[in-house]
Amino acid sequence: MRTVSTTTATRKTKATEPEKAAPAAVADAASDETVPSAAKRPVGHVSFVGAGPGDASLLTLRAKELLDAADVVITESADQAALAPEGAEVVDGGHGEDGGVLTPSARGRLVVKHAKGGKNVVRLLVGDPFTFATGPEEAQACDKANISFEIVPGVSSASAVPAYAGVPLTNRTHREVSVIRMGETKIDWAPYAGDQTVVLLSAVNTIKDVANGLIEAGRSPETPVAMTRVGTTTEQSTIVSTLEKIAADAKAAKMAPPAVTVVGDVVDLRETLSWFETKPLFGWRVLVPRTKEQAATLANRLRGYGAVSEEVPTISVEPPRNPQQMDKAVRGLVEGRYEWVAFTSVNAVKAVREKFDEYGLDARAFSGLKVAAVGEKTAEAIAAWGIRPDLVPSGEQSARGLLEDWPPFDELLDPINRVFLPRADIATEQLVAGLIDLGWEVDDVTAYRTVRAAPPPAPTREAIKTGKFDAVVFTSSSTVRNLVGIAGKPHATTIIACIGPATAQTAEEHGLRVDVVAPTPSAEVLADALADFGAKRRQAMVDAGDPVTKPSQRTKGSRRRS
Repeated sequence: MRTVSTTTATRKTKATEPEKAAPAAVADAASDETVPSAAKRPVGHVSFVGAGPGDASLLTLRAKELLDAADVVITESADQAALAPEGAEVVDGGHGEDGGVLTPSARGRLVVKHAKGGKNVVRLLVGDPFTFATGPEEAQACDKANISFEIVPGVSSASAVPAYAGVPLTNRTHREVSVIRMGETKIDWAPYAGDQTVVLLSAVNTIKDVANGLIEAGRSPETPVAMTRVGTTTEQSTIVSTLEKIAADAKAAKMAPPAVTVVGDVVDLRETLSWFETKPLFGWRVLVPRTKEQAATLANRLRGYGAVSEEVPTISVEPPRNPQQMDKAVRGLVEGRYEWVAFTSVNAVKAVREKFDEYGLDARAFSGLKVAAVGEKTAEAIAAWGIRPDLVPSGEQSARGLLEDWPPFDELLDPINRVFLPRADIATEQLVAGLIDLGWEVDDVTAYRTVRAAPPPAPTREAIKTGKFDAVVFTSSSTVRNLVGIAGKPHATTIIACIGPATAQTAEEHGLRVDVVAPTPSAEVLADALADFGAKRRQAMVDAGDPVTKPSQRTKGSRRRS
């Protein structure tokens, strides 16, 4: 009888630090004492990794480490393919070439086949690989083929889905839990007639028989029941009922697998402990029309509020057509031609930094210069360069706010009266005019161009026009103009959120009704403002006794005037 460690088990290997060793290194470190001299050394390595119940952020650190180093990723569901690193081969481990569901033995053969090629294989399994999964059978196939393997536990749906539904499995008065995976075998419900919590997996289609069996065994017909489908994802939905009514309620709610069902008095705690489905933007589909790189921060913030963001590039940032103007300005900066450098965007900082790299310059070239940033995000980009801005607006983070704090030129205090202003080719003239009024001379230089992106795919354009998106967040006037230009106007039921007054004005000029304006021009603040709007909207529905719906769930005839 061979033994394995309880956390991450590695077969037929011996390494001084197994938790730090890469899978290939673990296989290479096999001891001659553990493998007979006549036997061949393992040719590959397999990591059986628990992928969790659905939310990719529930992956363990070890799982992420192994995925990053994988040559082959064998998945169990289509959505797991997104977890594979770039360059790795992705193999469907759930279905054969004919589309049929693979048996555990067939899955084992598939894993062995790829490992025999000397590859570093990660086998992803839903939930935990050794809990209601085919991990044990597949690992036995590896053992038979003399292939080293390890087990990386994952978050089981049996505990995670109820937690995301706000249903604890135990408390002070209920300390016993039974987990049952429904199958073809008939179950004797007598042992579950007490007040223990019962967790049912794969019970959607048999819930009527299960409920009747528990009632006949002695459970009260009024015992609370919660059924949650696609748990831990933003499509999660939960119904709360009783043993007597759950079958009818599940049918009325059109519940479908995968779902986890909890039976017991602990279900009553959901009323106060539901935290996921009550997020202010839970399940909202939010359109983020901006460049992919710029969308990451906003998308993460929206996700924290329960929304699913979909980025649609509307502009592409490209170098200026004529780089000579920037070349001349950078030479002037080095030669001491300027008193100030004013950055009005993160892209402007990036453009100047790239030009510095081209010339072999670094932040020391800013010695003796005053540096201004239009807002906190731009200031952070400058600080990442090792430069502390001398001026950031104390009020509104915009060109207007920057002008309000900008000092007038004083020939006694300022040896030079010139400002270097690297900007986009479509920037407004407000800042230039304001600086001139304050007595400064401005070198307004095109540091980068913003080019309208190609139209999004047809399904996305259709969703925009028909109100399938719950909200659109505009982060600049150009994103408004470009989105309308490449995809058309968002539907009248879609919530419109803008990063500031200027962007809101542009949206209104294009016939859009603006619902949310961020108090300060920041992507995070914009997401917070939309979440605040969603929270108030949700509370109003709850107070009125109405079901909580998303903006996209309004009736077709429900439209708002622009």
